[in-house]
Amino acid sequence: MEKEKKLIKVTSSPHVRDKVDTQKIMLCVIISLMPATVFGIVNFGIRAMFVLIISVASAVFFEWFYEKLLHKKSTINDLSAVVTGLLLGLNLPSSVPFWLPVVGSGFAIIVVKMLFGGLGQNFMNPALGARCFLIISFASLMNDYSDYPGFEDTFSGATPLATVKAGGQVDTMRMLLGNIPGTIGETSVIALLIGAIFLILMGIIDLSIPASYIITFSVFVLLFGGHGFDMNYLCAELCGGGLMLGAFYMATDYVTSPITPKGKIIYGILLGILTGIFRLFGNSAEGVSFAIIFGNLLVPLIERFTVPRAFGIEKAKKEDKKEAAK
Repeated sequence: MEKEKKLIKVTSSPHVRDKVDTQKIMLCVIISLMPATVFGIVNFGIRAMFVLIISVASAVFFEWFYEKLLHKKSTINDLSAVVTGLLLGLNLPSSVPFWLPVVGSGFAIIVVKMLFGGLGQNFMNPALGARCFLIISFASLMNDYSDYPGFEDTFSGATPLATVKAGGQVDTMRMLLGNIPGTIGETSVIALLIGAIFLILMGIIDLSIPASYIITFSVFVLLFGGHGFDMNYLCAELCGGGLMLGAFYMATDYVTSPITPKGKIIYGILLGILTGIFRLFGNSAEGVSFAIIFGNLLVPLIERFTVPRAFGIEKAKKEDKKEAAK
């Protein structure tokens, strides 16, 4: 009788285990997003709340439905679908029709996440992938911020960031506080920073990526923005659009960002340069989403060249070359 073969179970990364599981990490992210979520609802009204609810509910549904259809174990309890739905909703204007977050959630969960193997296998951030898909497919709806009270009178039909790009003047204090048109979750820098500080204190993220991202972008804007060392212009660029939301919540995504210390810095610098190029020289006043998506695609290459070499490997290579030369 043949002995039974012992099968080695190979699972997806990470292989180093920690007491903090996926569910706890996602719960921390959800809690950290509450200040921006609450402010978004207060700023844009009850319609913003419905957009967020529909986005989260549809994301959870699509993940459950996909796994049910393929007879896979349900993973909705890890709360990753809730985070994807919430982030997508916060990246949408409150004026979008209610079917749009459903389409976006379906693309994020099924196309970007589940078809590539689920959580840990996706090559780009699902929420940002869905946002870029919606921007390309439904540009007019994704750029309609007229739902904001006093939009036409205060901003002459343009967001503050678009006004800055056109050479106009904006109130940077209002941009800092968040009393401006934009997507539901991107307007209040203060609310986003409160959530980011919570994540840092909880050890969920570190400052490597967001700091290198924001610093690089700031330097790029000062050098190539055409305004010289104008701090009002720099503050407007930092507070406008989805820079803070992207830097702390999208760029730091565990799955689609580098894990090596040097790689994180290089990744942040790359995102800062790309965002600056897209904003200053592109047609759109924004650029964070496409910059991060493009950066996601380069993460494997970044990690390839920044993985620390094992101790003694260089010496072993030199000895092998000497032996081969004899």
